[in-house]
Amino acid sequence: MAEGLRERKKRQTRQYISDVATGLFLERGFEAVTVAEIAEAANVSVNTVYNYFPAKEDLFFDRSAGVADRLARWVRGRDAGESAAHAVLRELRGEVEAVSPRVGLMEGYDRFMRVIHEAPPLRSRLWSLQQEIHDTLREALREETGAAADDPLPDLMAGQICWIHQCVFVTIGREMLAGRKPAEVSREVLVLLDDIEDLLSEKVLGYAVRGES
Repeated sequence: MAEGLRERKKRQTRQYISDVATGLFLERGFEAVTVAEIAEAANVSVNTVYNYFPAKEDLFFDRSAGVADRLARWVRGRDAGESAAHAVLRELRGEVEAVSPRVGLMEGYDRFMRVIHEAPPLRSRLWSLQQEIHDTLREALREETGAAADDPLPDLMAGQICWIHQCVFVTIGREMLAGRKPAEVSREVLVLLDDIEDLLSEKVLGYAVRGES
């Protein structure tokens, strides 16, 4: 369905508020900026800001939309004959090889990470996001394998697969904070992904293989 005028204006307003807030956070730090200052800079009311973003942290992590179910989507979209872990490894390799901003491989990502490291509320929200990624993946694995509700294996496997994802993002964040070039970090993380795959057991690598249609 085509986007209506009202919906488009709401989307544009939300994006503008988010862009203004992100600029202020990067310039001054998360905790130094108030919602009232964001509203003033965006020429909207404080209530309007809260209508779009219930919490201040939502303004900073607005671009993380779609991250919480990323691994679950990759697993659900895996190829015939491909396991859950191999699907995630393949997708991550593709993003890293492409030097994709979606995995933090871009100039300026160090500023984004620095804001997080300096703000405990953002570190807490990031931890919550990681837990949400795990929980969403666990339920996807449970559905994809038909596991019983009391079967612990989907939860254990989700932990292993999330570890792959977390290793990649922690490494990229650390190296970008150190002032490295995205292309250099990309090459090193591709090697890291090979090392990660070598460390995974056959049980993990062979879990939730999609049958041939």
